[in-house]
Amino acid sequence: MKRMVNVMAVLTCSVAALAILAGDPAAAIAQVWAPASSAAVIGITSAPNTSAVPANKAESTGRQSTTTPAAKPSDVDSLDAIMSAVYDVISGSAGQKRDWDRMRSLFVPGAHLIPVAPDKAGVYGTQMYDVDGYIARASPYFEKAGFFEMEVARKVEVYGQIAHVFSTYESRHKSDDAAPFERGINSFQLMNDGKRWWVVNIFWEGETAGGRIPEKYLTGKH
Repeated sequence: MKRMVNVMAVLTCSVAALAILAGDPAAAIAQVWAPASSAAVIGITSAPNTSAVPANKAESTGRQSTTTPAAKPSDVDSLDAIMSAVYDVISGSAGQKRDWDRMRSLFVPGAHLIPVAPDKAGVYGTQMYDVDGYIARASPYFEKAGFFEMEVARKVEVYGQIAHVFSTYESRHKSDDAAPFERGINSFQLMNDGKRWWVVNIFWEGETAGGRIPEKYLTGKH
């Protein structure tokens, strides 16, 4: 009987694994940054397409840095400063090298960047990246395409040393493009350790035809 239970458990796990593998991948990755239609890794929005990675799957480079690059004091001395630094570090013209050590310096060890996107059946799922996983995904896209993301509105909640920011973004291929090719909301979790601000996680979703951003998230920074 015990052997039969073990066999059934193995079969159950195998079926579950096949179901996961057969599922449609998330439509996109975006930033802190990329559009759901083209590249959403950063909603922080535009990063490479996630078509090769099933929804709800974590992705890591396995790189466990023992040290975090030192941050510029001006990047982390206020909530405004670290939010601006995140958007600035991922933005640039096609082929422009990003300062990835600057990006690493903004995040706590173990931080995640998590886009949400629907699969072909319309079922929403997540992709989960550590900072280096995000960099690995985004770099090839940034080599080929210009990407500029800016914050247009912000809602902030703060308690003690923690903050939550709903940051509405617009993404453009050129900084002077009249209209964005993507909009969405980045949900930032941040912490102040008494000396500086850190990004703990960024969780975002791009706007869709059926999921327009409410007016209350389109104006103001408060």
